[in-house]
Amino acid sequence: MHLLTLKDWTSQEINQVIDDSLEMKNNPQDYEFALEGKSLALIFQKTSTRTRLSFEVAMTQLSGHAAYMDWRNTNLILADLGDETKSICGYVDGIMARVLKNATLQAMADVASVPVINGCDEKYHPCQIIADLMTIKEKKGKLKGLKLAYIGVHNNICNSLIEG
Repeated sequence: MHLLTLKDWTSQEINQVIDDSLEMKNNPQDYEFALEGKSLALIFQKTSTRTRLSFEVAMTQLSGHAAYMDWRNTNLILADLGDETKSICGYVDGIMARVLKNATLQAMADVASVPVINGCDEKYHPCQIIADLMTIKEKKGKLKGLKLAYIGVHNNICNSLIEG
């Protein structure tokens, strides 16, 4: 299952990921080998600090491997996106992509044989909102019935928060 936008997931699926994430955070020793033998391609078309670091560290903590790929230093910049995506899928168990355009992510997901995760595009940032909702649930004990206010620019964070 891809994570391109939270619109594609039910509230039950989102809540399950949040609950599972809290469980992993609170009991890391139980998940030390959860991704052993698994690899995640981290594809970046734009710069990142927190997204890259959080995915790399998470894969390491769960005994998986993260393979960083800078878009500008791969054939993704030159070749057919679909062909390159199919090729990458032959090496990894999942793809996390931080891209400039949502259409690029959609095109990758359309041909991918492994799950594709949206690490941020111009429209959505679902992983950030899952992390934010996890923190809110951790601090407040629940999500249901809470009222949130978003103050700031209407951007990918705002779009994903509305969906979440």
